[in-house]
Amino acid sequence: MTDRTGKRKSRMEISRRRVPKLGCYFIATDTKETEYNYLVGLRDSIPDELQGRLVIKVIKTRTAGLVEKVLEMASMQPQYGEPWIVFDKDLVADFDSIIGSAEEHGVYAGWSNPCIEIWFHAYFGKMPHCIDSTTCCKRFSETYRRAAAREYKKSDAAIYSALRHFGNEEKAISVAAQRMKTMKENGVNLPSKMEGASTLYLLVDEIRGKTERGT
Repeated sequence: MTDRTGKRKSRMEISRRRVPKLGCYFIATDTKETEYNYLVGLRDSIPDELQGRLVIKVIKTRTAGLVEKVLEMASMQPQYGEPWIVFDKDLVADFDSIIGSAEEHGVYAGWSNPCIEIWFHAYFGKMPHCIDSTTCCKRFSETYRRAAAREYKKSDAAIYSALRHFGNEEKAISVAAQRMKTMKENGVNLPSKMEGASTLYLLVDEIRGKTERGT
């Protein structure tokens, strides 16, 4: 790449121009379609005027390799990168240890117990106590059908925009934050024991704050 005088620009000059001032979020999720579609929707919701200033990059990888992969991604922009992993408890036996490993390496974890649908529930004002994904998905499907007048599909590529349209994202953040507060007040601190909770609200709240303030 050259400047107006025809001189070739250095990599440092090019990199400086491309610095995402509002943050560069590197998000690794496991191979579940639902999580990936939701995160891509979150990425695509960034207003045009903030494109390049706020960047979200989403990739899929194996559950066991989430932390390693996102650190590899974030190393491309270590000064500005914010690494996140997003995954469900579902049938993951080493759920707590993956979250612990993330924390040890400075990686944020957006987890849901038992599945991401518990976070989707919050868009409609509550997070019911669900101990397994089957029950959680069934209950959310019923809630979604009543609110949106259509069937819920885990493969829905537009799930993020649908949740914002038919639900209330601000309320969802508040509901999820209160659930976590209540869990901790009751002495429940291990993610695998926090049935009906999710920390995805932390990621969404942070992104929404930046898109609304533009700073």
